[in-house]
Amino acid sequence: MTISEFIQSLQQYSRPGVFNPWREYDSQCDISPDAPAIRRHQLAVYLARRIEKARYLFVAEAAGYQGCRFSGIALTCERMLLNHHRQINNTMVLGQQGQRTSRTDCPYMTSRPQREQGMNEPTDTYVWGAIVDNGLDPDDVLLWNIFPFHPHKESPFSNRTPTDEELTDGLAFTKQFLSLCNQPPAIGAIGRKSAQMLADDGLTTVVMRHPANGGAGLFRQQFIAWSQNSL
Repeated sequence: MTISEFIQSLQQYSRPGVFNPWREYDSQCDISPDAPAIRRHQLAVYLARRIEKARYLFVAEAAGYQGCRFSGIALTCERMLLNHHRQINNTMVLGQQGQRTSRTDCPYMTSRPQREQGMNEPTDTYVWGAIVDNGLDPDDVLLWNIFPFHPHKESPFSNRTPTDEELTDGLAFTKQFLSLCNQPPAIGAIGRKSAQMLADDGLTTVVMRHPANGGAGLFRQQFIAWSQNSL
């Protein structure tokens, strides 16, 4: 499977209560009907830089509305692609300028920074921060979600836990993702859901606490311990 074929496979997925960033256009939230194509392109560039050399893969739970929903890249938010993030820049992610896909006048945006600088996701900041703070080459690291799409509640600016059926669907895409890798990466599971799904499929992982909901401190400690033994 090629990167192009993989993204085409992602693009075909559709399920109620789930937003597919690489397929769907939301006129209230997306900057134009070109938004899904922009997100597909950004994912393709991100993968092409890493897929043949990546040594590490970190797998979290699902795409969130503040991150992958608009960037098209797991655990990565728009501000990183637009050089509005305090620590991570577009060179680290894409090697080039990224594009915004969120509308500046989206009715669900609640802050001026969101409108002016794009969306920002705290979990993405913790994970990328751990990567660079511990001396990993960003091009050696792949990021993914066990359910790569955005499960939401009634509002598009909400997140929910993926169902068991959605997690099973996501595992199939994760297997496709792994088939792209030139060499088997060391896998870190971020959070209980991804850890359980990967373990049930027989994949060896290092399990880390998800940084959301008060888990940031433990996540950093576990990441530091892992990196000291892995680099």
